[in-house]
Amino acid sequence: MEPDLELGRRCFAEANWRDAYAAFTGGPLDAADLELFAQTAYMLGRDDEYVNALEQAHQAHLRAGAPMRALRCAFWIGHSLLFHGQLAPALGWFGRARRLLEREQRDVAERGYVLITDMLNHLINGEAAAAGAVAAEIIEVGERFGDDDLVALGMMEQGHSLVRAGRAPDGLRLIDETMVAVTTGELSPIVAGIVYCNTISFCREVYQLRRVREWTAALTRWCARQPNMVAHKGVCLVHRAEVMTVCGAWDEALVELGRVGEELTRGALNERARGDAAYREGEVHRLRGEFGAAEESYRRASSLGREPQPGHALLRLAQGKPDVAAAMVRRAVAETTRGLPRVALLPAYVEIMLAAGDLDAAAGACRDLREIAQQQENEAINAMFWHARAALALATGDFEAALTEARRAWQTWHQIEAPHDAARSRVLIARACASLGDPESCALELQAALETFTALGARPELAALAPDDRHGLSDREVEVLRLVATGRSNRQIAATLFLSEHTVARHLQNIFGKLGVSSRTAASAFAHEHHLA
Repeated sequence: MEPDLELGRRCFAEANWRDAYAAFTGGPLDAADLELFAQTAYMLGRDDEYVNALEQAHQAHLRAGAPMRALRCAFWIGHSLLFHGQLAPALGWFGRARRLLEREQRDVAERGYVLITDMLNHLINGEAAAAGAVAAEIIEVGERFGDDDLVALGMMEQGHSLVRAGRAPDGLRLIDETMVAVTTGELSPIVAGIVYCNTISFCREVYQLRRVREWTAALTRWCARQPNMVAHKGVCLVHRAEVMTVCGAWDEALVELGRVGEELTRGALNERARGDAAYREGEVHRLRGEFGAAEESYRRASSLGREPQPGHALLRLAQGKPDVAAAMVRRAVAETTRGLPRVALLPAYVEIMLAAGDLDAAAGACRDLREIAQQQENEAINAMFWHARAALALATGDFEAALTEARRAWQTWHQIEAPHDAARSRVLIARACASLGDPESCALELQAALETFTALGARPELAALAPDDRHGLSDREVEVLRLVATGRSNRQIAATLFLSEHTVARHLQNIFGKLGVSSRTAASAFAHEHHLA
């Protein structure tokens, strides 16, 4: 069957990748159509066919006397091979692209693509500042020749470099401007997908949670306009699930994550997404107290090449194994370079070190987190530091500092709509209030946290706050509450339990404080609702 070139080109323009692929298949194509077919194969997750078609297009352009078009093909072949971990072949294709440029006597836009290979080399070697400088050159070349793809790729990396260097406002402005080019349809399909996924992943790594939420919504709309696209769909689903997890929509997050493993088995991007999805599944299961499922998810994430920390260590802590958890998280932190990459580990490190009784290690991690927070001026990182500092202050007896820091953490988590983290900070507020001799405020904070944990289904947190589902009540207080729920007076309760009325009144005051109620009627209703009567 001969290719239907007109149909293929029309379907390509409409982002109808499946029909475009079918229309281009079946016979020889010229160089331009080979490039269209290659991009179509990429969008369908057919990476081998993508590279093969680009190799054919590269040769066809050389035969036709179009070395700069051949250079672009060589660049994208090298880019794909590099992403697949094939460094030597990738460098070979990048070298071929550079040689073709050296033969060109004119100043051309393709110099920008060769500069990208230099930028990638700097990034591989950890030379962020040098990468940012080359990114500025790439932007200049792209603007001079009107190449929107080059401008976007250069601005994206320059933005990343500025954020890493502690110039977050400047870097984020560049990142947002780059994303405007994507959302308005100014970029080629492959570059649009790269910028979407890289930008959201970067915003996630630097805890720009609002941007993650907003750009993930835009990515979802972009994917919806291409229903048979495969290449970037897995990454999109993982990002959506992460947003759902932070916002407390845990059931919906598990549905999205399950789709990654079941539906998206083709393409390098989806292979990476499957590892992230497995880790995120483990996080949701851990938060819900489904420890067996969490264990399996972390194991699967590791087998797919995704580091399962700090979630796996936090799972061991929840299972009552602080020493094992400490060993795991110490190893992960030791292997992670200083600065932003450690943010994902340091809050868990503090929590685990405090549980293991290593206050010095917890204090050191708090200092590291404070340094990063001061550099980044980021609300989520600030909240992480304030929460960690509050937990450390509680452990060292500085209850006033604990209250101040925990309240700042709660306010920030509340503002960025992270209910689980906000509730955890309210527990610290409650503990600080109790230590400062304010049991009524303690009870109010605990009740608010309990309501959130109950709504989320956060069983480990509920168990920690209300052992045996008694909401912190002692055996005697449960007895008093049960009698109150039957309508008995303090005198009748005292006679039944052989106590003084004064003691019954004191028990009742404690019950009101722990349950966050202010009357016998409300206490009775609570007892019946929570099966305590």
